[in-house]
Amino acid sequence: MVSYNIVVGDTVTKVIIRLFGISPESALAQRDVVVLIATLFISIPLCLYRDVAKLAKISFISLVCIAFILFSILLKTGSMADIVPDHPHSWRFINKDIVPAIGIMAFAFMCHHNTFLIYSSIAEANQMKWEIVTHFSIMTSLIVAILFGVAGYGTFRAYSQGDLLENYCWNDDLMNISRLLFSIQILLTYPIECFVTREVIENSLLRREPNVPISEKVHYLLTLGIIFTTYIISITTPCLGVVLELNGILAAVPLAYVLPAVCYLQLEEGLIFCRRKLPALGLAIFGLAVAILGVIFLFIDIDKVNTCSKGVEMDYCKNVTIAN
Repeated sequence: MVSYNIVVGDTVTKVIIRLFGISPESALAQRDVVVLIATLFISIPLCLYRDVAKLAKISFISLVCIAFILFSILLKTGSMADIVPDHPHSWRFINKDIVPAIGIMAFAFMCHHNTFLIYSSIAEANQMKWEIVTHFSIMTSLIVAILFGVAGYGTFRAYSQGDLLENYCWNDDLMNISRLLFSIQILLTYPIECFVTREVIENSLLRREPNVPISEKVHYLLTLGIIFTTYIISITTPCLGVVLELNGILAAVPLAYVLPAVCYLQLEEGLIFCRRKLPALGLAIFGLAVAILGVIFLFIDIDKVNTCSKGVEMDYCKNVTIAN
């Protein structure tokens, strides 16, 4: 949820500057103000719903937005590659950044926390329907992620930012439309994460009885508390990359690799080092190694945490006219 707010702050500000021709120093061009307005008028009304099924049509709109953004990025691959200068480290096969990259990818595919809400929203849910939904969703996400990654890095190489749209010039109208749609997509996805957070708090901290909804007052206070807490955290840094790294290393990697493997090792009969448990053991060790190394590298590069573009147009965009 924090990363969603950062993306909105990064993207909408550029659209406002381009659309209305206001100064970057204007109050309406400040990311904190933009995120606050989006929170008050979009995030809060959507998050106050109780039933996740009501967001089904909104989720479809998000998919349409993603399709348009991907089309725009693929369309701009050739023209942008011509103005992006070469870099000596552009095509290095591997470096220490692979560790946080694993965490970021794990975070991108981390959907475990949504499973109960999504399953309960399926009409006449059963194992077969659930398998179809999950396999189709994950495969589609994988294909889209590969296309974004290959097209994005192939275009900007070593200059790639944590938020890919940060790499495009501010006077590029097509990409400004993509920025706006991306912000809309993010704002429409935000409530799903809020639903999960709220349900976890209700069940774990408030000890809500099964199938017994909490009172309206508690529902509103809890929802608003979650939203404004994430808002406060999100305005402390403008860099999406470090937020994704922290989420990936501290949350996604343990959830994706460590905890499932440890649960299997604990529940399955037999010795830990028996043959059928070796894959799970290897997965747990891999996850622990990635998490530990990720934290170490993050502290080593702590002085570079805020080295993202931070709302500054990329150097290769200066004195360049984009054909719209």
